[in-house]
Amino acid sequence: MRAILSGAALAALLWLCSACASAHDLITAEAAERYLAQADRHLAVLKSKDALPLRAEASYALGRLLDEVRDLLNRDLAAHGRLQGLPTEYLVGALQRREVRLQVDPDLGRYPANLRYYRDALALAPDGVHAGDAELRLLQGYFYDSFTDDPLQPRAQSWRRLQEQILTGERFLHRNPQHAEREEAEFILAVHYVQAARSGPDSTTRFAYAERARRSAADFRARHPDSMRVAAIDVLMESLPARGR
Repeated sequence: MRAILSGAALAALLWLCSACASAHDLITAEAAERYLAQADRHLAVLKSKDALPLRAEASYALGRLLDEVRDLLNRDLAAHGRLQGLPTEYLVGALQRREVRLQVDPDLGRYPANLRYYRDALALAPDGVHAGDAELRLLQGYFYDSFTDDPLQPRAQSWRRLQEQILTGERFLHRNPQHAEREEAEFILAVHYVQAARSGPDSTTRFAYAERARRSAADFRARHPDSMRVAAIDVLMESLPARGR
């Protein structure tokens, strides 16, 4: 029972602390055409023989555009249970015809993040001007789509995928010590450490990640003593096995 309560409490605290959706206008016909024109410009650069940094910037920009559209679509679903308006349907269909996928995840009941273009941006220019932000969007996008209610019960998360997420988070923090969204990245990484401590392939690995989780939590409290996420960190630590077990 305690594990269930802790998971529910953690989920509630997590969503309370997560950034609120930005205010956007409704998708009008004019907005739909603007999004499509922007997408076409980015896709043209991606298909060109421009220098790798320019193509990386276009890929990153396309990823951000899709995040903005996805936010609007999910607000429609949350408010009405379906997409609203012909311009919205037109935009989604036109993007699909351009092989830019926006598709509802039936388990989540919303549009998940399309992370392809952030991965492509990093592949094209690992040290590019937007590399740090692309890593952050990968970390955030996968994390928030990886569970429904309890982040300690991720949906079909493989050990390899978890290791990739941890590497992405650690690399982002190492390369971007002053990033404005560093606090959230530290929190997500702490959750991933706890996941690894609970799902590692052997007791040695689980113990090692439990210790990393505890150090991460202590560092988080010290750096962000007034953060609302401190309460969630405390719930996280309760889910770890006691030392010596």
